[in-house]
Amino acid sequence: MARLLLSVSVPMSASSSRRIVVPGTARHRGRSGVCVAVPATSTATATQQEFDPAAAPPFGLGDIRAAIPKHCWVKDPWRSMGYVVRDVVLVLGLAAAAARLDSWLVWPLYWAAQGTMFWALFVLGHDCGHGSFSNNPRLNSVVGHILHSSILVPYNGWRISHRTHHQNHGHVDKDESWHPLPERLFKSLDSVVLMLRFRLPFPMLVYPFYLANRSPGKSGSHFHPASDLFQPSESKQVLTSTACWLAMVALLAGLAFLMGPLQMLKLYLVPYWVFVMWLDFVTYLHHHGHNDKLPWYRGKEWTYLRGGLTTLDRDYGWINNIHHDIGTHVIHHLFPQIPHYHLIEAVNRGSQAGAGKLLQRAAKVWPSPLASTW
Repeated sequence: MARLLLSVSVPMSASSSRRIVVPGTARHRGRSGVCVAVPATSTATATQQEFDPAAAPPFGLGDIRAAIPKHCWVKDPWRSMGYVVRDVVLVLGLAAAAARLDSWLVWPLYWAAQGTMFWALFVLGHDCGHGSFSNNPRLNSVVGHILHSSILVPYNGWRISHRTHHQNHGHVDKDESWHPLPERLFKSLDSVVLMLRFRLPFPMLVYPFYLANRSPGKSGSHFHPASDLFQPSESKQVLTSTACWLAMVALLAGLAFLMGPLQMLKLYLVPYWVFVMWLDFVTYLHHHGHNDKLPWYRGKEWTYLRGGLTTLDRDYGWINNIHHDIGTHVIHHLFPQIPHYHLIEAVNRGSQAGAGKLLQRAAKVWPSPLASTW
């Protein structure tokens, strides 16, 4: 099994320092004591050299916002629902075809395709959570609950923790997703947690466990209203989502009783784990560099703009359209209110504000057999 760990020294101030563990990176220290995650086996490219994470960006968030056309901010609920209908029809069609054919030659193809479509459903629910699906909060909530509950995600619990992630992106102490660990905390973890969290392939399957118990060093569950994740005023929202999640579990149990557990395993559970792998894979790639050095900030070094620029765009080729251009991650982190179908134009126009290569440094995840949609 491959290791995902290397140790990095992160200055806390001019007089003190702390060591952290960063997945798949080696050490680099920029000016002003900013921690920068640099791939252990690659050298800096021209793009990297132009991106000095220790220096303030030569543009402001308002400069990028002003360069994005007004229509990119418009949320069209009919268009958004059109994507929902498209994806739901594909999910049902794939399941019906696989059940009818019931061939072991077909099942692996079905699992890959259906797991990818479950991921597409998650992305649409993710848009509901950001309010980029429509301007109607009730519509966003209803659609988000249906989509996320169908793939065993507690909508409000996830939505609130994801909000924390966006508000603190790139902050080594406060970020919610794939953040580095202080060496002290890393050394305190037992061997089972270390294996499950940091050794392939287990991190690709970690999402359901994260929902139940967050990341090492953080307490709370996405299902419990008393979790540290939530404010007391959000208790009813969390309970609603947990109830929807339990209803979906009950529905799956009933279907397993009617169809048999093996059929439920083939039709739902295997695609579910493919979806989980997609989610963990994409989240990791968007917040950790391989050909790019990526900083993590703390204290006064962190700003919302700097944190947003620590994310990466990824080009998934012909899959971009299937999973709703989730690869356009930098502009999404800066402006999560932009609907997914306007993200590419927003990147192209926002780059004219001086953000340039920082907004367009998209790395291909794999060679695409078809032309990229970008």
